[in-house]
Amino acid sequence: MKLGAFIVPTGIGASIGGFAGDASYWARQFAKENKLIVNPNVVNAGCFSGISDNMLYVEGYSLDEFFKSKLYLKESSNNNVGVIFDKGISQGILNVHINTINAVKTIYGIDIIGWDLTDENVGVEFNVDESGISTGSVNNIRTLLTSAKRLIQKGAEAIAIVCKFEEPESDEYSDGIGVDPVGGVEAIISHYISKELQIPCAHSPAFEDIEIEQRIVDPRCSAEYITPTYLPCILIGLAQAPKLTKNEGYSIDDLDFLITPYDAVGSIPVLEAYKRNIPIYTVKENKTVLDITPEKLNIQSIIVDTYKEAYNLVNSEG
Repeated sequence: MKLGAFIVPTGIGASIGGFAGDASYWARQFAKENKLIVNPNVVNAGCFSGISDNMLYVEGYSLDEFFKSKLYLKESSNNNVGVIFDKGISQGILNVHINTINAVKTIYGIDIIGWDLTDENVGVEFNVDESGISTGSVNNIRTLLTSAKRLIQKGAEAIAIVCKFEEPESDEYSDGIGVDPVGGVEAIISHYISKELQIPCAHSPAFEDIEIEQRIVDPRCSAEYITPTYLPCILIGLAQAPKLTKNEGYSIDDLDFLITPYDAVGSIPVLEAYKRNIPIYTVKENKTVLDITPEKLNIQSIIVDTYKEAYNLVNSEG
């Protein structure tokens, strides 16, 4: 069985994987025949998750470190998961998220050891910059680190983070236009905890308005509009996220292929895979707001029109 990576970068308006688990179908197809590394953006879908048993759920910073040969991925299951809640979340919304935790524990049997409230408000701000990329800032990010350390002392092996977010000013995302406005700053939050603690983590936003949408939204983001929280998918993913080690498990030397959008090849995984002569399949049907193509960076890749074509090529080669 081959080891592959299926990546859709966060916050760049990917037409497949830039919404809510809408890259899951093809990730699941690849994972039927291969062990598959995925970033959370590929499979997270609110109350749903596209993850399967053959996937390794790895947050973006740790993914970069893996590709740079600084981390190994050790398969794991039934991780003890701790949850951080932003102190700025109102009590009513906090209660909804606690009910969500209890539901996930009951239905999936996930070992959620408990939750911790940050000492101070986190202060998340987000926006879409002039280039169309989702970004933002966190006013008090260190309060998350304090909470994470407390959860680790209680036995947490993976960390779910839930921060308060204001409602987006624009609703274009629900119509399938542009980028997920919160994706970029979510990556900042998870990258920070991953870098500081070398532990699997993922982020879920909490909005004060939890009214269920009654109009029809774009199918690619519909999973996020039928649930009051986005927490279930990250709890399910973190429960089976690989341990991050320095010398045990899969290394970059074990990787057999990488799948990524054609016009977004400026990422660390692509550049590192190219340096190591790992086959890179760049998929043209997955368009993003970027225009960083293999030709522009003089990177040799296997250019395909569709994920189906990439799937057929990967699984026809010995």
